[in-house]
Amino acid sequence: MRDNYNPKIAYSLVYYFARAFMETYGRLSVTGTENIPTNGGCLFAANHQSFLDPPLIGSCICQDMYFLARGTLSDNPILKLILPYCNVIPVNKSGNDIAAFKKMFKVLKENASILLFPEGTRSPDGKLLPAKGGAGLIACKTRVPVVPVRVFGAHEILPKGQHVLDRGDLQVVFEKPIFAEEYDPPENKTMDPKERFLFASRYIMSRIAAIERPSILGL
Repeated sequence: MRDNYNPKIAYSLVYYFARAFMETYGRLSVTGTENIPTNGGCLFAANHQSFLDPPLIGSCICQDMYFLARGTLSDNPILKLILPYCNVIPVNKSGNDIAAFKKMFKVLKENASILLFPEGTRSPDGKLLPAKGGAGLIACKTRVPVVPVRVFGAHEILPKGQHVLDRGDLQVVFEKPIFAEEYDPPENKTMDPKERFLFASRYIMSRIAAIERPSILGL
């Protein structure tokens, strides 16, 4: 993504299209938006059930949102054209992507937010997977608030390996932010970095797991 590229108009079109689609096709219900910080950049950490998760969560947040994605997605000629319009930050598999980290810091400094998935991949059955260290690394390096998010219903609509959408109920729940002192307490700074980052990821994932599915009455 070019630093001098302004995607606001295109992103707004994608945002409103995604929101309209989720509300009508997926019967979307959103809870906890009062927990979304109104000032400063933050990370949104969510469970990962489906390819629908990024546009689903992004359509629930009325502010600039960026998304981390495997750099290899740009190998697809269609996605290569679409992704720059969707505020995507490509990241390589090594986890040591200096360009990606520079972009993340720039985004957060400009008071935008980034969505990431501590599980690192989509769940094959909709159940939560163990957290990997990547989300913790990003959280510990940026030290911004982390908002736990849990998605319900995306696996039923578009599970991993399926290419045809089913209809169903979608629910997105935002929990209160977690601050750096919680996911990366001072005593952890003497730990081996990999263990420190994994601790942070697991702590964040535990907060996601604690989010309960709201009643669907009234949908």
